[in-house]
Amino acid sequence: MIPLRDENPSGTFPWMTIGIISANVLAFFYELGLGPKLQSFLMVYGLVPVKVTYFGQIPGIELGDVVVPFFTSMFLHGGWFHLIGNMWFLWIFGDNIEDRLGHGCFLLFYLLCGIGASVAHIAFNPESGIPSIGASGAIAGVLGAYMISFPMARVVTLVPLFFFLEVLYLPAFLFLFYWFFIQLFNGTLAIALSTQTGGGVAWWAHVGGFITGVVLVLLFPKSRWARQRRYIVWYDRRRGPWW
Repeated sequence: MIPLRDENPSGTFPWMTIGIISANVLAFFYELGLGPKLQSFLMVYGLVPVKVTYFGQIPGIELGDVVVPFFTSMFLHGGWFHLIGNMWFLWIFGDNIEDRLGHGCFLLFYLLCGIGASVAHIAFNPESGIPSIGASGAIAGVLGAYMISFPMARVVTLVPLFFFLEVLYLPAFLFLFYWFFIQLFNGTLAIALSTQTGGGVAWWAHVGGFITGVVLVLLFPKSRWARQRRYIVWYDRRRGPWW
């Protein structure tokens, strides 16, 4: 399922969401200019679980080499589709969470979700020497917060049905819970098949980020500047309840 937009207008301008998207785009263009140096760059600024797991046992690894990638890795991407997919989800769902938390708190929330995602990834891949990069873990936290904050907001979704594509108007809790279930299912399957330490999608980073977002949005105070409605009526006489 691909989200096209949500019917949940934000009450404030999403400066921080746009800033985070811009930072990711600029970082990606910087990656493109590295050429053959890219791999060594990712080994330094991507999150390499084995460096954290065996910190103190690997010669030449200092504290900064372990801490810095927790932040830098969430602004790096492995390709155009990786970047565009992540930024699309952030653009659709990020503005409402930024409005709910406030600009500064949203940035803190986003970074903490990214760190929570990284911790989950390391926990399930402690021996991996492959650098993990991408904003998807932090964005998963935004999705978790959205599901809790605006469960009945409608998400306009492109859904493949057999040989056809249908546009459905789904409540956010249904769309986002399905998204979370897919991450959890694939992460569990990867463990069962003993493939989680390889390359590919960091499923458990998504799960960890999502859960972190759910918890943090309940702990963070609501911004006094927020001007949007908490509950969005999703019934429409012309479209029916969902589509």
